Amino acid sequence: MASTKKPNFPPVRACIFDMDGLLINTEDIYTLCANIVLGRYGRPHLPWSIKAQLMGVPGSSTGDVFHAWAQLPIPREQYGEEQKEEQRVHFPECKPLPGAEKLLRHLNVARNNDGKKIQIALATSTRQMNYDLKTQSAETRELLANFDDNKRILWDDPRLANARGKPAPDIFLLALRSINENLDEGEKPITPEECLVFEDSVPGVEAGRRAGMRVVWVPHQALAAEYKGKEELVLAGRIGLVKIGDEWQLGEAVDGWGVKISSLEKFPYAKFGISIPS
Repeated sequence: MASTKKPNFPPVRACIFDMDGLLINTEDIYTLCANIVLGRYGRPHLPWSIKAQLMGVPGSSTGDVFHAWAQLPIPREQYGEEQKEEQRVHFPECKPLPGAEKLLRHLNVARNNDGKKIQIALATSTRQMNYDLKTQSAETRELLANFDDNKRILWDDPRLANARGKPAPDIFLLALRSINENLDEGEKPITPEECLVFEDSVPGVEAGRRAGMRVVWVPHQALAAEYKGKEELVLAGRIGLVKIGDEWQLGEAVDGWGVKISSLEKFPYAKFGISIPS
């Protein structure tokens, strides 16, 4: 049932970002690498109807959904190795997506309506080895240098040793913890509802909602087409690609906690009570 109550949100104090497909164009590169290996064995290109079920879920690119569709004549392990080899070749080619650099630069000097500095953190399911490949170019390194080292959470971060992958909220809650541990002395800890999560994947949006945070969904145009007419369910975290229980953590359609935008270039600062110095 759609919610008719208009929430009264506190000013945003922290923005937490996914990386792949949101800040950098690695989703297209993941697709390229998969298609190279699929073509090698006479299989068709990966369709978005399947890719949409893989995005944002750790390990899904070599999981059951993919292989049930792909029907490759090689073992899963061999596919995984060939895919990784293509990624080693192509990840260094990745570039920032439109609006990413400007948005991060602006947020690093922004204030909210209460005059508080906006904190930012990175929370990505990418492991260190692939992160190093993806940051080979100077422009990508410069983009991600907007995040302090202690506010950059990768999937093999020791603090995530017992964590669940998205759509569980664990990585976003750790990112918030890392922000709070580095606030200026005497500054009041930031609460989840004072956080804004930026995500491109459907499980990522769900993870943000489960963390009790507001969410900005910035889907690839092909992913947006797959979920046309279901946008409010995505923003509520109620698509349910991966069942993990705890449905009390989810939102309701049109409850005001989520918004979809087509590009980071179109981020509505004023809607979230954020001001950029002129």
